[in-house]
Amino acid sequence: MPTNYALRTPLYASASSSGSATASAECVITVGGSTVYTIVKEAATNVTVQFEIAELVRDYLDITFTYSPTYITFGSSIQFFNQPNAEGTAQGAAVSTVGGQGWEAYSLFTDGINAIIPFPNRQRPTWLLADLFPLAAAGSQQFIYVPNGKDGKVAWMAYDGTVASAAYNATDDALQPSGATRLTIKRIDCTKYGDGRKVSFINRYGVVQDLWFFLKRVKSINRTNESFQSNTLTNATATSAPSYSVTNAPKKLFNTQAKQSNTLSSGYYPEEANAYFEELLLSEYVWITRPVVDQPNVEQTIPVVVKTSSMTYKTSLNDRLIEYTIDFEDAFDYINNVR
Repeated sequence: MPTNYALRTPLYASASSSGSATASAECVITVGGSTVYTIVKEAATNVTVQFEIAELVRDYLDITFTYSPTYITFGSSIQFFNQPNAEGTAQGAAVSTVGGQGWEAYSLFTDGINAIIPFPNRQRPTWLLADLFPLAAAGSQQFIYVPNGKDGKVAWMAYDGTVASAAYNATDDALQPSGATRLTIKRIDCTKYGDGRKVSFINRYGVVQDLWFFLKRVKSINRTNESFQSNTLTNATATSAPSYSVTNAPKKLFNTQAKQSNTLSSGYYPEEANAYFEELLLSEYVWITRPVVDQPNVEQTIPVVVKTSSMTYKTSLNDRLIEYTIDFEDAFDYINNVR
């Protein structure tokens, strides 16, 4: 049974020495079975030492846009020595500490130290989506909103901790792989804005989740450049004074670049879906699927940055209809400058 850890949250490897003359401790971190880091610190007999390793392990996590589970297998061990700097005689055998599968996931402050995905208050099997009801019990219904005629994938965790991606077709109204709980697919009719825009992001559980924005969308472009003042005078001669052309601008531009932005309106979601938008706001990997420039019938998925930095949680009591407007900016320059 794999143990799944969130690498956007501190992860502590700890051990204590019972040796009579402990002076230092050495933590060895492995990824995929190979040693990638060795950390040494001072230690003492009967004193617990701790090494925070999440960021070091996360360096080896390569995130791309895929619905396949993306994680790395890592391990750690601590060895004590009777001299500083991990020298001298080893004090007993090395102690295996925290290890398992590392994900681009995060736990909350209230989850405590070294929380394991799917975190406290969630039982397996479960869909790796935010709880739509606080402290949802095992088997409580979860749902997603999808336009009519669209297919997709959703990640779920089996009872044994294995993560898989389950596919639904363009007409499914529910999804329940063998061993999983039921996921309801609520279909939305297209509007005057079409089927909407699909925004995909790495959610709190470290998997790709789709979130559809059904209503108004506004596209804009912002240009930047630099300039300098040039000399446009032609050389004078013995018989004529200097001159210049009125079509030759003295002010020259260079390093002209641009970024495209999109403002999307979600359409009306139930109050219980607030957590989906929260996790979108907190994600560090976000993509939008949209038509290719000059090819409106061909779609492509591109990386974006969420520019909206705050969100007021809406409720049916205060707001009646719940709709969110989010600003996105392309995560690349409009003019290709990849060299």
